Amino acid sequence: MADFENIAKQFVEFYYKTFDADRQQLAGLYREKSMLTFENQPIQGAAPIVQKLSELPFQKVAHRVDSLDAQPAGENGTIVVMVTGALLVDDEQRPMSYAQMFHLLPEGGTMFVLNDIFRLVYSGV
Repeated sequence: MADFENIAKQFVEFYYKTFDADRQQLAGLYREKSMLTFENQPIQGAAPIVQKLSELPFQKVAHRVDSLDAQPAGENGTIVVMVTGALLVDDEQRPMSYAQMFHLLPEGGTMFVLNDIFRLVYSGV
């Protein structure tokens, strides 16, 4: 497995574990130039992004990752990550499918999220 794939896998595991436990703790993964598009709503900056994620209308959440694809996105170590999966919120028994894309940039021996796009995937029925 290429190094970028290992980095992407470790990032995704950390991101969803942190999201599911305490969304406020995601602040360190974003910068002021970071942008989240959440269900077609663009939000820029670490504080507004974490505020949006923290104000989502559920208390408990559990993400399941079904697929993870990663590609190097340039010579400076950037990585594009595409995730699909399902999530359960609060006491809901039916999982909701989602797709999420991350554009990760290296910074001081770690990675931060420059771009993050999240979408729930609704069935066509």
